[in-house]
Order: sequence, then C-alpha cells, then structure tokens
Amino acid sequence: MNHVEHFPLMIANTGKEDHKNLQGVPLQVTSPYDDQLIATVATANATAVELALAQASDVFAHRAAWIPRDQRISILQRMSDLLTEQADGLARGAAQEGGKPLIDSRIEMTRCIDSIRICIDTLRSDTSSPPVMGLNTASKNRTVLMQQEPIGVVVAVSAFNHPLNLIAHQLAPAIAAGCPVIIKPAGDTPLSCFRLVRLFHQAGIPKAYLQCIVPETRTLAETLVTDKRVGFFSFIGSAKVGWHLRSRLAPGTRCALEHGGVAPVIVCQDADLEQALPGLMKGCFYHAGQVCVSVQRIFVHASIARSLASQMVHKAKVLVVGDPMSDRTEVGPLIRSTEVDRVDLWVKEAVAGGAQLLCGGDKLDFHCYAPTILFDPPYDASVSTREVFGPVVCIYPFTDVEAAIAEANSLQVAFQASVYSSDINTALGIARQLDASAVMINDHTAFRVDWMPFAGLKHSGLGVGGIPYTIHDMQIEKMIVIHSDAIN
Repeated sequence: MNHVEHFPLMIANTGKEDHKNLQGVPLQVTSPYDDQLIATVATANATAVELALAQASDVFAHRAAWIPRDQRISILQRMSDLLTEQADGLARGAAQEGGKPLIDSRIEMTRCIDSIRICIDTLRSDTSSPPVMGLNTASKNRTVLMQQEPIGVVVAVSAFNHPLNLIAHQLAPAIAAGCPVIIKPAGDTPLSCFRLVRLFHQAGIPKAYLQCIVPETRTLAETLVTDKRVGFFSFIGSAKVGWHLRSRLAPGTRCALEHGGVAPVIVCQDADLEQALPGLMKGCFYHAGQVCVSVQRIFVHASIARSLASQMVHKAKVLVVGDPMSDRTEVGPLIRSTEVDRVDLWVKEAVAGGAQLLCGGDKLDFHCYAPTILFDPPYDASVSTREVFGPVVCIYPFTDVEAAIAEANSLQVAFQASVYSSDINTALGIARQLDASAVMINDHTAFRVDWMPFAGLKHSGLGVGGIPYTIHDMQIEKMIVIHSDAIN
C-alpha cells in the first residue's frame, strides 16, 4: 500500500499534543483524474480558528515588532530561491491534486516564482506621493511624510484551479505589505498551499505571521472571514459565495473579490483566422476551461463563422485528453465528477434548444469531458448566460456587429474580453464599446501577466487584483504633517 502523506494543522505555537484538541475530521484529498487518495489534511475546529485569529491579531497589535521592509524583501528572495529549487516537484503535486496538465502546471509554477519576484520589485519601487504644503497661509511652515503600513490581519480564501499561483497572489502581497495572514485553501486542492506555506516558514516568515487552516465546516470558515479582527478579506471563487461573505464582513473590513465571467470574443470579417486560431484554442480549452476568463462566447461575422468553426473543430478533435501527469496531455479532468455531469447537462440543454453540436458533447473516462464546440446556441441557454467552467465554447454568427456587442454586454458579469480584426480602428472602436475591465486585441480573453491589473466588474468581482495592486490594497498610507518655523 502506498504511503499517504498527512498534513497537520499549521497554526503557530502549537505542537502535536495541542493538535489533538484543535482538529476535526481529517480531509481526504483525492486525484480528480482517478480518485486515488493522495493525502489527508487536518481540519481546524472552532478552538483552532479562534487561536489562529488571536495569534495573528496579537502580532499585528505589537507594532514595535512589525517586520521591516528589508527583512520582508529578504524573506521573499529566499522564498523565490526555494521555489526555484523545488519547482518540478511542486508542479507535479499541483497537477496531481488539481488535474491541470503537467505542461501547464509547470508554466503556472514559473508564474508563481515570478509573482514572488514582482512583490520584491514592488517593495523596492513603491512610494507614496505626499500632498504639497506651503500653498496658502493655512499650510505655511509645514511639510508631509507618507508612510506605508500594513492594513491588518489578512484572511484569504482561495480557489482550486491554480493551486500554486493563486496562493502566491494572496500570500506574497500580504507578506510584502507586512500583514499577518491566515489562508484557507480550496478543499479540493489544499496540498500545494500547505507546501508553499511550509516553504515560506523555511524562508523566514514567523509562523504567527502566516497560518494555513482548513476549517472543518463552512460555518467555521464564515466565522473566520467575518471576525472583527480581520482587516482585509481576499477571496477567489464563486460569485455566490463571495458576495455572501462580503455582506457578512465586520464593519471596517476591506475586501477584494475575484469571481468569474462568461468571456466574449468578437471576430470581425477582416480577422486573420490563422493568427487567431492558436490563441482561441488555448483560451477555450486551457485547464479544461476551468479559468475565470476562459473564452466561452465567440461572436463571429457570418461570412467566416463556418470557416472558423470548422478549423476549431479540426484542432479540438486532436487535443490529447486524459492523465494530467502525462507530458502529452493537453486537456485534463474536471475537478469533480459532479462538474462533469453539470457541463454535460448544459450542453444537452443547448442542443435541445437548437444548438448544433460540432464536436465533443461526451463524458469520457476519469472525469474528463471531450472538448466541445457548439454553433449558434440560444442566447438564453445556460452555456450562453452562465460560466461553464468546462471545455465548452459557443460560436454565434452575426451580421450586425452592434447587435453582437449588445449581446456580449448583456450579462451581469464582466471581466476580460477580446476583439480580432486586421483594422486597428475597428478593433479599438469595438474595445471601447465592450463591457469589460480589459480587452485584448488579436489575443484571447485569458491572457494575463501577474503585474497587470485583473478586475472583475459587476457580479464578476470587486477591487483590482494583480500583485502591485493587491499590495497597495493591503496597506494604508499614513500621513505625518510636520509643523516648524524652520520650514519655508
């Protein structure tokens, strides 16, 4: 029998004897591909949640012992080095527990390391601009100093689909800002988070500054998030959960919410399809569509719609679907078997409503779903109005671009979008009309680098993600006004 690793509680100043009184029923973590038991994780009971909050709050209250900027930079640099040394093992672990193909998990690992380095760069260059004094009699003989301070205890709740880089986007900015942080990873993919937290401790972050727990119940998780000692709440996950938790936050708690979208693409008549195809295929089927800005709705001029659809079908049929641990696999499993059933139900509903199934539409072995392309589904179908989070894309022919833009903007979600055109004026004009926080021209909707702003609008989120923006949100700018007759 293979040894199954156990991950104990990661609460500061506790030992094995303490853990007996702090943990609930262990969580079993299984592979989404073959259901193999990978590891068990200790869950935290109510006493453990209170202890974690109390310790994080205590270290924040002790201002004299806040970690200075140079030490935070050193910790992050050591973390970058440790991640580089262990990159392949971490990527393999993430692929095993999350189902993202190994080739993509390795890329995610590279981004994870870069996210740490962006934190270092931000700390080295980020400054505040003080207001100018001496402009009138009231401000005469005064000057201003601006200081950046941590906002308080950060509680972060993460999602399953990028178990390395999402954790980096929540933990590293908190550490860079000087905030104590408690992170709750997704129950489907907690192992990568525990591994990263262990490495952060090895890099030198005090354990009370970084704790990782999986509450044994949803009620306890909500208790953690809504506690009055929390200064900032970082959430990545479903809109239903995110908006609910935001409504329950204690007065004064700031937050950032990152949900999902139903990303639209406008493909104009003059688009270069040969140039567009690789990006569209990646945007549709990367991580089996389990990406919050995955390409889902493609509005294509009717004169080229069938040609684009045919070329996409040809490429979709040769994608390698299967074991995420294989270097050949391009599309892995969905995170749970219930998600496979849901996606299949939505596809069948669309077909029953008049959509043409061009390829896919099949449940495969090992919780995989065949890459699926639907042509002209009803605009009110689930695949047209809700985030599929599966390897499904819809193609809609249009003759009136204004009508296509109106349909692209018709939902209560808005995140990233894209336009394909050979005419820059056409592309910029459409980009201006699209309801999105970011519009990619001649690129797919899932494009992202970790230093750029990343923001869901309307139901898709609140606040701005991206490393420098998150560090800014997790700090306050304290203004100190100096009054002296020696100041002109």
